[in-house]
Amino acid sequence: MSEQKATHQDAASPANATDSSHAPLARHPEEFDVIVIGGGPAGATAANDLARAGHSVLMLERAFRIKPCGGAIPPRLIEDYDIPQHLLVAKVTSARMVSPTQTKVDMPVGDTYVGMVDREVFDPWLRQRAVEAGASQRIGSFKQLRRRDDGRVEVDFTDKENGGEVVTVIGRTVIGADGANSQVAKSYVPGGDQKKCVLAYHEIVRSPIGSAGGNFDRHRADVWYQGNLSPDFYAWVFPHGETTSIGVGSEMKGFSAPDSVKALRREVNLECAETLRREGAPIPLKPLRRWDDGANIVLAGDAAGVVAPASGEGIYYAMYGGQLAAEAVMECLATGDARALGTARKRFMKEHGRVFWILGMMQKFWYSSDKRRERFVSMCKDPDVQYLTWQAYTQKKLVRARPAAHARIFFKDMAHLLGLARV
Repeated sequence: MSEQKATHQDAASPANATDSSHAPLARHPEEFDVIVIGGGPAGATAANDLARAGHSVLMLERAFRIKPCGGAIPPRLIEDYDIPQHLLVAKVTSARMVSPTQTKVDMPVGDTYVGMVDREVFDPWLRQRAVEAGASQRIGSFKQLRRRDDGRVEVDFTDKENGGEVVTVIGRTVIGADGANSQVAKSYVPGGDQKKCVLAYHEIVRSPIGSAGGNFDRHRADVWYQGNLSPDFYAWVFPHGETTSIGVGSEMKGFSAPDSVKALRREVNLECAETLRREGAPIPLKPLRRWDDGANIVLAGDAAGVVAPASGEGIYYAMYGGQLAAEAVMECLATGDARALGTARKRFMKEHGRVFWILGMMQKFWYSSDKRRERFVSMCKDPDVQYLTWQAYTQKKLVRARPAAHARIFFKDMAHLLGLARV
């Protein structure tokens, strides 16, 4: 475990005190190499990597609030970030796409699986791993930061473990991983307030023991493409072992997500299942144009907008973004060159920018009407579509090994776009 480098120096030592009746001696703020604001997958990953590299790190987590999330993680994440099997509450081996006319298309994953995690357990485990690596953790809400003449920043936060007092700490750098409504992004990164989001809402229910009339499978993720459930995104039923996430996303103003989930629960015979909790939050669907302030701050995770369009997948991209933010900060600390902070976004977009662009176009076109949703689900019957979809999802890269399959998909896609293909 790395040594904690934060300093705890008194403003005046007891030997210099002349009157024991004086008020308690003031203490200098703790100092860190990096202050990570937010302890979700992005922040916890960044804190862990930095602490393991020997840097002094403060990870500020506001309240351990659970966000609405389907909880799916691909094999690439499990391997890259050493996720133990005991955190997987379920292993999904197929997905079912449901069209507006109730056409159901099953897509077997193949010789692998999609891991499912419960964020109520997964996120604290990631934070604890960072703490064991040497990071300090505080429960508190970020308030503001100030730049110092020496190039460092002062960060104020409300310390919830000490009666809500406002505490100041000093950092050489800051990673803003404080979610879709990131105050760090909005207040300190140019363009950070220009974020496009959808509202995600889900209800965690007790999983049925049986099959719920054939509409529920503990090893299958169901995705519902129906305008009555979501006018511009999709609804889902994702198994989490003993529990199940039933949710919906939409950007439409005035849309009632709870009503939609209620209708979906009735459709899949889970309306009487015990409801354990309800959660809602905005989910960004487009990376910000800039992730750093050119001086001390870099963004990661939802704060940077790295949730995949069309699919809404965010855990892998958050953790990868946290990794890149940590690497950018390490380079900045080593060289003193703040331009290093900009490498986090450049590297992310080089690796995943094309996928995000394709998914964004898919969402914009195929999710715009029930007629198009029907054709989209019909395309999912195609073996080439299924193979390349799962390869891209599980490995997190576009598959180039089967050019003939890409060509076939292109022409089939054009047929659907032109209305020449049968649904």
